[in-house]
Amino acid sequence: MADLTCTAAQVAVMRAEQSVIFDMIAAVALTAGQAVYINSNGKVDKADATTNKQIKGIALNAAGAGQAVSVLKEGYVNGFDVSGLAYDAQVMLSATAGNLATTGTIIVGRVVAMPDKAITKVLYFYDDWTVLRA
Repeated sequence: MADLTCTAAQVAVMRAEQSVIFDMIAAVALTAGQAVYINSNGKVDKADATTNKQIKGIALNAAGAGQAVSVLKEGYVNGFDVSGLAYDAQVMLSATAGNLATTGTIIVGRVVAMPDKAITKVLYFYDDWTVLRA
């Protein structure tokens, strides 16, 4: 499983008007770009494909435990290196807590083209893909 490289400083929502974003409280320290799930205390924690398979979003900012974090539930997000992936390639939840990967069983997004002159590749994240879930 190859994890995607994420540059936290570049994590940003593209087309904010078409995105679904929630403000939550972090259960642990989070970095922008990390995959999160909602734990039994109602806070967001790092998601992984092995232990907690119910990814609910992508952290959009860094936050310490107990601090507010904006979570992208659905939308276009920059900051992930998807340049080497094909358009429409699936992006998965990694076995490494908080990471996304190029292989796995829990689909969390796809590589899509932005309608700019360069046809820039970005990640379209959506937490309810119809997928095989173990």
